[in-house]
Amino acid sequence: MRNSRSVSRLFLALILIAVVLTGCGGNKTEKLRKQAYENTEFLMGTYVTLRIFNEGKEETLEKGFALVRDLADKITGETMDSEISAINEAAGEHPVAVSEEVYELLKIADEYSDEVGGQFNYAIGSITNLWRIGFDDARKPSQEEIDQALQSIDFTRVEFNDEDHSVFLPDENMELDLGAIAKGYMTDQVHELFLEEGITSAIIDLGGNVFVMGGSPSRDGEVWNVGIQDPLAERGESIGSTQQTDRSIVTSGIYERYIEVDGQVYHHLMNPNTGYPFDNEIAGISIISEKSVDGDALSTLVFGLGLEAGLDYVNGRNDVDAVFITKDKEVYLSDGIKENFQLTNEAYTLMEE
Repeated sequence: MRNSRSVSRLFLALILIAVVLTGCGGNKTEKLRKQAYENTEFLMGTYVTLRIFNEGKEETLEKGFALVRDLADKITGETMDSEISAINEAAGEHPVAVSEEVYELLKIADEYSDEVGGQFNYAIGSITNLWRIGFDDARKPSQEEIDQALQSIDFTRVEFNDEDHSVFLPDENMELDLGAIAKGYMTDQVHELFLEEGITSAIIDLGGNVFVMGGSPSRDGEVWNVGIQDPLAERGESIGSTQQTDRSIVTSGIYERYIEVDGQVYHHLMNPNTGYPFDNEIAGISIISEKSVDGDALSTLVFGLGLEAGLDYVNGRNDVDAVFITKDKEVYLSDGIKENFQLTNEAYTLMEE
């Protein structure tokens, strides 16, 4: 009799556990909204959009924007009171102590500048400030100006002091420019904030730096169907899509910012070896990675390597994937994404290697 009661209790307990587990599975989608809490602000010269699909988490939107604004004030050299501007202003004179966030970002930028022959260079400010592409006063500088500026972009000369988080530029003409990595770092910081706030489904979009958290409510919170930007069209036009979750998608291309001088188009992705924009067959590249700061830096670095060397580099890593789009409208995929990409634009051709 006692054994019979024990079996009955065990059976009842198993039923209760099954109900609880079933309820947990069902709540996954019940807690997600079909219509996101969302907002858009114009920051850092681009549109920043945050979307949250978790029910009852609308207040986290403002926390996200407040974080972006705070980091932008510290990092972007466009404001005279930013920490990067302070470093540039003190070039050749004295070190400048910076916040933990800016110091961390500078160390990451320094590491990537030492990768693959310096195709990514965070000390390229003297060159980008000559061209000013993306600003109203953009122009093509003279060869003499470019040659002079190239003498002041040696990132290996930047001096770090880990004890007081200070940075010193020994050359008075040196300028740091974190434009090729700052949005990626900010995206990751917003992602960390959202995790702390209990967000499981969201889209963080910092003007081309996109991070998809969790999955879409329309797909039971499992994955997002992410469009890959058409580099020869306006922002928002795609050439295909890939299904991703908890991943960053960063796109760099000739569509973003450029000037035209005497019939020649000059885009904003600068070659630190020549002082001119990179000139190769690539029109755009999308990097898919776990961290957006990696995708941001790599989108510039790999763009500079060109198609063949760029594909070899990405395929040599197991933590990133890439979609390459050429000026001839050919699409090349890294090995890790070949089974997870759908071409939807008939004007483009998917190339098989």
